[in-house]
Amino acid sequence: MTTIDNPAVAAAFDAYPAEIRRQLLRLRRLILDVADAHEAIGSVEETLKWGEPSYLVKGGSTVRLGTPKSRPERYALYFNCNTKLVDTFREIYANTFAYEGNRAIVFTLGDPVDTDALRHCIELALRYHRIKARPLLGA
Repeated sequence: MTTIDNPAVAAAFDAYPAEIRRQLLRLRRLILDVADAHEAIGSVEETLKWGEPSYLVKGGSTVRLGTPKSRPERYALYFNCNTKLVDTFREIYANTFAYEGNRAIVFTLGDPVDTDALRHCIELALRYHRIKARPLLGA
């Protein structure tokens, strides 16, 4: 799934400023690549939640892309705040990412991104309901 089949999702991406859109599309590609690399994850549904591109898989927790409203130079991967995901990411990757509470990994335009660590976080989210009982989500 390289093209965006859902017109509402495509319109949501188009509404972002060019550089933010480029970074969000890069995150989208990572989500899709992680899902493709792990047969057990299954197919990804691309939809909108709260007006933002969101990615769902059976047995996983939703991953949403967007920008913090008060910080237009930033973009983020949002996770369900009722999960242990961001707390686990913070424990494993304390000095790798910036976090927003228990709901997001936040990036600033121009800063480098540790793609390997981010892939791992995305994988944990897409497998969440299968691994949530394990210490550190089995990481």
